[in-house]
Amino acid sequence: MKEGIDRREFLKYSLAAGALLVAGEGTKAGGMAQGTTSRVTDVDKVTVLVLTDNYYDSNRPDSKVTKRYRVVPGKSIHAEHGLSYYVETVINGNTSSCMFDYGLDPVGVMNNIALLGVDPGKAKAFSLSHGHYDHFMSAVSILKQNQLRIAGGTPFYVGEEAFVRRYSLRPGRTEPDDLGQLRKEDIESLGLKVVEVKNSVQIIAGAYFTGNIERVTTYEKVPPTLLIKRGEKPEPDDFRGEQALFFSVKGKGLVVLSGCAHAGIVNTVKQAQKIAATDKIHAVMGGFHLINAKPEVIQNTVADIKAMKPDYIVPTHCTGFEAIVAFSNEMPKEFIINTAGTQYTFAA
Repeated sequence: MKEGIDRREFLKYSLAAGALLVAGEGTKAGGMAQGTTSRVTDVDKVTVLVLTDNYYDSNRPDSKVTKRYRVVPGKSIHAEHGLSYYVETVINGNTSSCMFDYGLDPVGVMNNIALLGVDPGKAKAFSLSHGHYDHFMSAVSILKQNQLRIAGGTPFYVGEEAFVRRYSLRPGRTEPDDLGQLRKEDIESLGLKVVEVKNSVQIIAGAYFTGNIERVTTYEKVPPTLLIKRGEKPEPDDFRGEQALFFSVKGKGLVVLSGCAHAGIVNTVKQAQKIAATDKIHAVMGGFHLINAKPEVIQNTVADIKAMKPDYIVPTHCTGFEAIVAFSNEMPKEFIINTAGTQYTFAA
């Protein structure tokens, strides 16, 4: 994967997009970025490589937009209850890349990184959707392994409360399970610049954080079993700082990439539409957090996404079997089953 955009070009695109904060410039380390995006820069191409996900199948066929990793003896892709992406954008022949989420098992994820030929040291930015262990657990190991090739001061983008301890109260339990927390100082100790955002910001050329996601649907609710420690005791987590990525592919529309979409995948897509000032959707992919959701919530979600008329729908990770089947049944032409190691290419 070729890197062809230098820092001057990167800043040019960022300023053109109206972002107040780009690639960590303009704030003190650890500051809160308040930039808003007045418009978005179209990309000629965006490539999303799924470094790990819950499911792998070597025999799934490729499609117009997918290229799947094929195992050979001794070289197998690792799948897990985790999610990680490596993203590349191309604008006017210039390429820029970033990581978005890091998965759960460092050994497995780094095995996949090696098999897929990815060099995290070339990333212009690193980013995290939210502070759950199945998205951050491998981050420090990946960054440490590639530390000598990562430029000092490379931004590590997060939303609010990314570094707060979280819990889960599982069925039949009276005490919540501790889900751990990512430590800000561990990221900074590796030479990266932590950039916390509330509003939409361009993290590499043509790739945008959504900023805090507005809740506009009535049915997309965070389960009360997911908790966060804000005071002395855990309390219900509203995932106020969860982030998704989106891109505007020239002539095709938006590609929206979520981590878990605790804020709701419909809310997430609507947020991207609002920022980009367009209703045109090319692809919606990522975790939709519909696992164990009530049937009516799944039905409403599928209906609303279908009404947006995306060209592709790619549910991953925490979407859940029932919701994946529902998307497959209701949107058979648009539906793609994801497998770990799959590369998606969306181009003008």
